[in-house]
Amino acid sequence: MTEEGLILQTKIDGFDFNWDLDKGLFNFEGEDAVLFWIKSAMKSFFDTIEEISGKEMSSLVLETTGFRQGMVVGEFFRNLGLPAAEVANIIPRIYASAGWGKFTITDLDPEAMTAKVRTVDSWEYKINKEQGKTESGSFLSGHFAGIFSAVFGTSLWYKKVKDQLGNQEYTELDYFPSTVTVEENIHALARREESQKISELEKLVEDRTRDLKELVKEISSPVIPVLDGIVVVPLLGRYDEFRSEELVDKTLHSLPKHQADCLILDLTGLNQSIGTYTVEFLSKLAAAANLIGTETILVGISPELGTKITETSFNLSKFNCFTNLQHGIYYALSKKGRKIF
Repeated sequence: MTEEGLILQTKIDGFDFNWDLDKGLFNFEGEDAVLFWIKSAMKSFFDTIEEISGKEMSSLVLETTGFRQGMVVGEFFRNLGLPAAEVANIIPRIYASAGWGKFTITDLDPEAMTAKVRTVDSWEYKINKEQGKTESGSFLSGHFAGIFSAVFGTSLWYKKVKDQLGNQEYTELDYFPSTVTVEENIHALARREESQKISELEKLVEDRTRDLKELVKEISSPVIPVLDGIVVVPLLGRYDEFRSEELVDKTLHSLPKHQADCLILDLTGLNQSIGTYTVEFLSKLAAAANLIGTETILVGISPELGTKITETSFNLSKFNCFTNLQHGIYYALSKKGRKIF
C-alpha cells in the first residue's frame, strides 16, 4: 500500500483500489465506487424497497436492476474481445476483491451458451439472512443472467438449483438461452396486478350487489296484513327476475301464516312501462295464490296502466279489479260478510 498525503493506493489480486480522503473519493479499477455496510445500510435499503413496493414487485425490481447492471459488465468484457472462458475466470476474482462473496463459474459452454454459477456467502445472501428470509433474493441471479446475455450476445435466463438459505452449502444457478426477458417479466407482473385489481373490483361489485339485493328485499313490496284474512302487497317500480322471484316466494310463505283468504295486489306504484315479464310475473303470482286457496284482487289500475296491460296477453277478466286500495278492502270484507263503519 502506498500513501501520498490523503491519497491511498493498493492492489488486491491485481486490482487497483484508490482512496482520495481529501475529496472523499473511493476508486475501484479506475471507476468511482462506494462502500456500504451490508447488515445495516444495505439491509435497510432492501427493507425499504420491499416495504414500499411489496414483496413481488421488489423482487422484480432487484432482479431487473441486477440484470441491467450485469449487461453493463458483460458488454464491457465483450468490447474487450475476451473469450467467455477468460471472462468466467476474471469475474469471480473481481467480485471477491470487491467483497461480493465467493463465486465459481463452471460448465461454461460457449456453443450451447450455458453455464452454472455457484455462490457462497454473497452480500445478497447475508442481507437476506439478516432479513430472516428462507429463500435467496433475485438481484445476483438476474445480474449473472445479464452478464451472460451480453457475453454470448443472446438472451439467457436462470433456474435456481440450490439455495444456501435453504440450509445447503451454496447457491447454484443454471443459465441457458431463453425467451424470458426482464421487460417481459415487468409486463407479466403488470398484467397480474391488473388482473388482481379487476378481481378485487369484481368482488367489490359482487359484494355491493348482494348488499343491494338484500336492501331491496327488505324495503320493496312488503306483505302487509291489514285485517283478518286480508293481505295487501304493494308493487313498486320495475320487476326483474330477481325481484319477482323473491316477491313470489315471500308472498306464498306469508299467505298461510296470515291465513289469508284475499290477496290484494296494489299496482299504484308499478312502473308505467309495464312489459311482458311483469305481466307474466303477475299471472304467476295470482295463479300460485289461487292454488293455496287465496283469491287475488287487483287495485290501483290507472287508465294508462290498464291500457298497457290490455296490450299484453294478461287476462284482467279473471280478477276483480278496483281503482284504489280502499275499494279493494271493502270488497274483500264484503265477501267475508263484514264491513267497516
